[in-house]
Amino acid sequence: MSALQKIAVFDLDGTLAETAGDLIGTLNVLLGQEGLPDLPLAEARAMIGAGAKALIRRGFEAAGAELSPARHERLFADFLEHYGAHLCDHSHLYPGVVAALDRLAADGFRLAVCTNKVEAHAVDLLALLGIADRFSAICGRATFPYSKPDPRHITLTIARAEGDPARAVMVGDSRADIDAAKAAGIPVVAVTFGYTDTPVAELGPDRVISHFSELPGAVGALVPHT
Repeated sequence: MSALQKIAVFDLDGTLAETAGDLIGTLNVLLGQEGLPDLPLAEARAMIGAGAKALIRRGFEAAGAELSPARHERLFADFLEHYGAHLCDHSHLYPGVVAALDRLAADGFRLAVCTNKVEAHAVDLLALLGIADRFSAICGRATFPYSKPDPRHITLTIARAEGDPARAVMVGDSRADIDAAKAAGIPVVAVTFGYTDTPVAELGPDRVISHFSELPGAVGALVPHT
């Protein structure tokens, strides 16, 4: 038997936690600084999932504003500063997260986070949400030279957590999560309540769940028990 443990790797935004209020709130601060109107949360929610730079680009496109590379970089720095001070004003775990993590840990899984969020923000947010210490690794956009949908973001996260890639599963909410897991040869469970402009069932995950109470069963069906 491998000395490495089986492992469940989680996306963060839209998977473990509802973070749209704080992310879109920060985006709207930037839009306001540029004299542009706020984007409604319901409209902007699907723009989340590929990291802050992509969120800024999508937000400004939706507002009909051009964004030069230099301006984009400046706004990205502004975003990180403001968001870092407002990580958990409105964010919260989805129902059933803690119980599902407890169940997977009891079943012998290591747990890790692989997110396109900046690593420091991911660590701080998970600490504020009270679950940071449950994860063997918390890896963000700049932790490695690669980020989702590059499969190496997931495989390197698994290695850092000392998990067994042959007994791994990814849990996410977006095309980036699903495509990265598929490219890595890792089964993927998609949640229906996250951030995506396409219903996740249409993106080809191995399982789809609508509540975290369904996660242990879905993971158990995909990962060998040995």
